[in-house]
Amino acid sequence: MSGITNNSGEAVFFGGRHYFVLFILLFLLISLVARALYLQIVEKEFLYSQGEQRQIRTIETPAYRGTILDRFGTPLAISTPVDSVWVNPAEILRNLPALKQVVGKLGLDYRETVTRLKQKANKEFVYLKRQLEPEFASQVAAIADGVYLQREYHRYYPAGEVVSHLVGFTNIDDQGQEGLELIYDDWLKAQPGKRRVIRDQRGAVVENIAQIKRAQSGKDLISSIDMRLQYIAYRSLARVMKYHAAKSASAVLLDANTGEILAMVNQPSYNPNQPKNKMAAQRRNRALTDVFEPGSAVKPFTLAAAIDRGLFNATSRIDTTPGWFMVSGFPVKDVRNYGELDLAGILRKSSNVGASRIAQALQGEELWQSFSDYGFGESPGVSFPAESSGYLSHFSVWQPLDHATMGFGYGLSVSITQLARAYLVIANRGRKLDLSLIKQKPEDRRDNKISRHVMKASTAKMLLEMLEQVVGPEGTAKQAAIDGYRIAGKTGTVKKSVDGGYEQDVYMAIFAGIAPVSNPRLVMAVVIDEPAQNGYYGGQVAAPVFHEVMSNALRILDIAPDNLPALQARSTGLDAGA
Repeated sequence: MSGITNNSGEAVFFGGRHYFVLFILLFLLISLVARALYLQIVEKEFLYSQGEQRQIRTIETPAYRGTILDRFGTPLAISTPVDSVWVNPAEILRNLPALKQVVGKLGLDYRETVTRLKQKANKEFVYLKRQLEPEFASQVAAIADGVYLQREYHRYYPAGEVVSHLVGFTNIDDQGQEGLELIYDDWLKAQPGKRRVIRDQRGAVVENIAQIKRAQSGKDLISSIDMRLQYIAYRSLARVMKYHAAKSASAVLLDANTGEILAMVNQPSYNPNQPKNKMAAQRRNRALTDVFEPGSAVKPFTLAAAIDRGLFNATSRIDTTPGWFMVSGFPVKDVRNYGELDLAGILRKSSNVGASRIAQALQGEELWQSFSDYGFGESPGVSFPAESSGYLSHFSVWQPLDHATMGFGYGLSVSITQLARAYLVIANRGRKLDLSLIKQKPEDRRDNKISRHVMKASTAKMLLEMLEQVVGPEGTAKQAAIDGYRIAGKTGTVKKSVDGGYEQDVYMAIFAGIAPVSNPRLVMAVVIDEPAQNGYYGGQVAAPVFHEVMSNALRILDIAPDNLPALQARSTGLDAGA
């Protein structure tokens, strides 16, 4: 055995095992060098592709949801860019101090967030908070590695509660939940695209590889609403609600020639930009969902049914003496004894006795058929969520009292939109039109799909002239009159029904009207539910809303006055008084 001596002269020997260890170390070194050369030269392309695949991701390309506009292009619902913060749980949980900073910045509960991320540790994508202002979201993402952003779009409603019942709103995933957003969701919704990208270790896109699917933004929707008129109607309804301490209120304004809805407002309302305030009772579009007995507002249609069948004409007279009569042991009463009235007088004085007498002159089937033709008991055709068809029982189940009270609007129920549509028949020379919340194309206006005559044109003309007297000095709707214009309309004051009868001293105030009489262009109907102070009659409560909104609408739409002599006479009288 060979050896060497150390500095002390002691012999140091290398045995065979020392050479074996040295050999092993040398072999491992050579193997590592060989493996490195193999990977760098032979497997270079394979490893490069594998590395790319571990960084390549297929990501979604967001797209805009379609904009909802009023008839003149004013935006009612738009999409604005926002960023959502997300993390990879396995990655972020390795850096809890950074996670705590991120959670604090986002205003989240740290313990709850950690628990949630641990529960989803097998996932690669978990939202921390969605739809944040982009600048703020960028600040959050900069706190730590492993915090990423995803671009989304948030729905914003510029007009807020003024048009919320019509437009509705979307959920956080941009899916329509109410109103036009829901009805036309397929039309409005965007189709996100997909693209293949390479991301760096921070998740940022460093290279676009290919576009798999092109993003398609949703299509815009042009509604029939005129926001100028919508604002005016909303403001007027809010004011009357407060003044009369009412429970709720609704109003509908229609284009008499096309059936387009120019304004539809409800109180109380809600702001669709504040999700927490979307209470179910506030979200309801009462103008389309809530029904009530229309009372005296139906009397013109009772007369129309009889006039169309030749039973009465403008000169016919009805004796209402002594101001009441009995039907099946129940009284039908007027406010006082009006004596003998012509048909215009029945409307002008709003005589229940006169309307009941006319209803009784008709067979039950005839009255029922006419009411059905005018649109009572059927959907007004808006196709809105939860839109009501009202209620009109079949004539075969009517009792004598039902037949009599039907003539002055008790025993059936309507929405305020249905009532407006029925008055549209009178305004449109006896033609019934379907209503629309979408701006009509010129060809659609000329050929409304369900336009048909359900009332003789001569009858409609006669009713217009009679209803004009209701708004005159001796009628019940003097406060609906508008200087310079001939206005036709009818009031209604209805006791609210409850199980087993009617509530005492609880009313609904109604008015429906048409303007101008010489060439009807607009129809409006108003209902105020439970006015509790400063009056409760339709002429006191609902008619002033009609006056304010309609007078502004006539001016804004540049509809020429048709009663200039009266306007001139009034002006002369004022000058003389001065």
